[in-house]
Amino acid sequence: MARSEFRKELGLFDSVMIVAGIMVGSGIFIVSAEISRQVGAAGWLMVAWVITGALTVSGAISYGELAAMMPSAGGMYVYLREAFSPFVGFLYGWTLMTVIQTGSIAAVAIAFARFSGILFPAINDGHYLVAPIRVMPGYAVSLSTTQCLALVIILATCLINIVGVRWGKLVQNIFTVAKLIGLVLLLGLGAYAFLRDPSVLQMNFAHAWRAQNVAMIGGSMIGRSRINGSMLSGMSAMTGAGMIVALCVSQTGSLFSADSWHDITFVAGEVRHPQRNLPLALGLGTSMVIVLYLLCNLCYLAVVPIHAIQTAAGDRVATVVVNTVLPGIGSLAMGCLIMVSTFGTVNALTLAGGRACYAMAKDGLFFRRAGVLNREGVPGWALVLQCAWSLLLVLPRTYNASTQTYGNLYSNLLDYVISAALIFYILTVAGLFRLRSTKPDAMRPYRCWGYPWLPGLYIAGASFVLVILFAYRTATTWPGLIIVMSGAPVYVLLRRVGVRDREQVETAQNSDEMTLDLPGGQE
Repeated sequence: MARSEFRKELGLFDSVMIVAGIMVGSGIFIVSAEISRQVGAAGWLMVAWVITGALTVSGAISYGELAAMMPSAGGMYVYLREAFSPFVGFLYGWTLMTVIQTGSIAAVAIAFARFSGILFPAINDGHYLVAPIRVMPGYAVSLSTTQCLALVIILATCLINIVGVRWGKLVQNIFTVAKLIGLVLLLGLGAYAFLRDPSVLQMNFAHAWRAQNVAMIGGSMIGRSRINGSMLSGMSAMTGAGMIVALCVSQTGSLFSADSWHDITFVAGEVRHPQRNLPLALGLGTSMVIVLYLLCNLCYLAVVPIHAIQTAAGDRVATVVVNTVLPGIGSLAMGCLIMVSTFGTVNALTLAGGRACYAMAKDGLFFRRAGVLNREGVPGWALVLQCAWSLLLVLPRTYNASTQTYGNLYSNLLDYVISAALIFYILTVAGLFRLRSTKPDAMRPYRCWGYPWLPGLYIAGASFVLVILFAYRTATTWPGLIIVMSGAPVYVLLRRVGVRDREQVETAQNSDEMTLDLPGGQE
């Protein structure tokens, strides 16, 4: 029998584990290589991560007021709907469910599968069960053993969460604690290496602000990195203006590695004492992860020179670090850690995203069944629909005819919507100001610390990064707006269907009332 209300199963610890678990995936072990090629020096690498940390934590503190004020399932969808309009809320929900959440689930599941190939060589991108089939120029579908394992992981996490939030949180807590322990062990290796030989860190910071071997923004490049779509060919971090641009562009990787911290707000309806626990979970979870991320980058710089970070094979910086301290076991150790980390992230993304579908369905803006809770008190159909789309995103491939190589469609889509997601973050924090004006008497169990300066600084900083991305990453930013606005005709259609259904219900109710008024209408 279906339930009508969520079960309050999530305490403060569970909520913090969701925030931390969803943030820590595989990015922290990889993206520092790309950032180091963009900024070119140890000091600027740390500055890039400090910017990410400042934006993330200030955003989380700002969201805390909205979460405590509206502790219901749906998170950002609800905040944007209440602060601006149902249309703005829907555009976010549309982008979330078509690309952001489902694309992230697909991407992280593929990351799990690829690193599992270190333990099981049969799992390989080039080992096909169904060889690539060209469906149109530049696109194909395939099923490799890597894709197959990713499908299994997506299905498994969906089933775990369908049987109840109790099981979802149990899995989340176990895997988040395990990945945090893994991060601490990695930091321990860095501390050991530093105590044994402090010269590497000293050498990296001897020229902390002198950029070397940097990628060109738009034009030619040094190394393997390329930044596409520049307005000004040839700019690099070797100049002051170029460094500002490079720091902003580097946020694409670092912000994505620290993203989805707000997903705890999607499950607000299942958090005990949400007015207290949601702001605390957002603040504690993001702060803990950002501190670990900064320490991880110090760990990298304490073990290997900056040029080794820039040229790490496959960008696997953490693997190079472990191999340097413990030769021969780096790939295996990091493969296991990343498998644990990515499985926990897929579980957290799955758990949270289904609640956004549920909130939209309750407003008549998604499939009706998605707005129904199963007997375990979770939106089972919403989880199934999210799972199905995530599975589909794993199969399509992009094809580069000049290099004759295959990519993943979801990777392109995620590149496109990174800037679009940042727009929604800015709007949500702006909604804090708007709701203070339009609903001054609303209950606010928690008021944003540092208001209005802290949320104002977030909006200013994030907007500056956004402008730079639109100027210097045009190939991957403007298409994101097209994806967002593709939801507009869907919204119009759904609203018309909703109005028609309400009219039919009202007509039926009026007909029943007239029947009761006629002679013989009463039994």
